[in-house]
Amino acid sequence: MKKLLTAALFFATPLYAGADDAFVEFKVVKPEVAIKMAVAAMEHCRAGGYMVGVSVVDRFGVTQAFVRDRFAGPHVEETARRKAWTSVSFRTDTLSFSETTQAGKEAYGIRFISQALPLGGGVPVEAEGSIVGGIGVSGAPGGDIDDACARAGIAAVEDELQGF
Repeated sequence: MKKLLTAALFFATPLYAGADDAFVEFKVVKPEVAIKMAVAAMEHCRAGGYMVGVSVVDRFGVTQAFVRDRFAGPHVEETARRKAWTSVSFRTDTLSFSETTQAGKEAYGIRFISQALPLGGGVPVEAEGSIVGGIGVSGAPGGDIDDACARAGIAAVEDELQGF
């Protein structure tokens, strides 16, 4: 009877996946979506007359896609990647981050982290309230323009991001 009661209690108790589990589940942007996002951001900048490079990273900062317009400078590959990396690492857009890390501000020391680049143009990519990647744009004549191009890239794949 004791075994029957134990079995009944076991099956009557719901099984929960909680904090004690050995695994974590997460989502990342697919490379195919990353490529579409990067091309859309580049085309948005091109339409404004700017030659840029665009990097899309996954939620861990690993590059998933990079495109460079034909006349963009050689620096854009590194700069775009670091902006995207910074946006996922610090979970904020780099245009805002550039302000909060100015000299004399509490977060100023972040500017000395080797990969961090708090210049406008890096934006985290979110789906269902979670960061799934980041996009970085470099080459326009201002971080605000790079930021607008990055956001246009995200907007171009928004329907696919909602499908996660």
